[in-house]
Amino acid sequence: MPDDARTRTYAWEDPAALLQHRDLTGLELLRRMGRDLPGPPVAATLGFDVEEVEHGRVVFGLEPAEFHENPLGTVHGGVLATLLDSATACALHSTLPAGVGYTTTSLNVTYTRAVTARTGRVRCIGTVLSQGRRTALAEARVLDGEGRLLAHATSTLLILPPPTPG
Repeated sequence: MPDDARTRTYAWEDPAALLQHRDLTGLELLRRMGRDLPGPPVAATLGFDVEEVEHGRVVFGLEPAEFHENPLGTVHGGVLATLLDSATACALHSTLPAGVGYTTTSLNVTYTRAVTARTGRVRCIGTVLSQGRRTALAEARVLDGEGRLLAHATSTLLILPPPTPG
């Protein structure tokens, strides 16, 4: 390994523990994750955390770092897309009753400004725009500390009913 090599070590909790809490509404589960329930491993991997959770809305925070960068020195678009996808999905999750799941069927991302390790902490705000019985539409915005738009996404999500017993 070269003398200037960088390393990163992080830990996460077993996400299987979350599956034992299907009796919680989405809002209850999201409010407890990272406190008395494990957070999702992807949040530990990328280094984002939950700042706010309410019905139909979530806010995640991320401190862009060198390990997020692509060869051009900007945060890789996939990092921001993952953050946007997580925010749209969790915004929907916050509205769902216990046992109901979801999955993203489409994610449309637009990048508006370059993000680097020097950008400083960013916030990703996810909001449900429309929700039916089987599908939902949500959006998320990544903003810098001055409120400038860095990236935007819309997502269509499929609502999955709880499995039928038997």
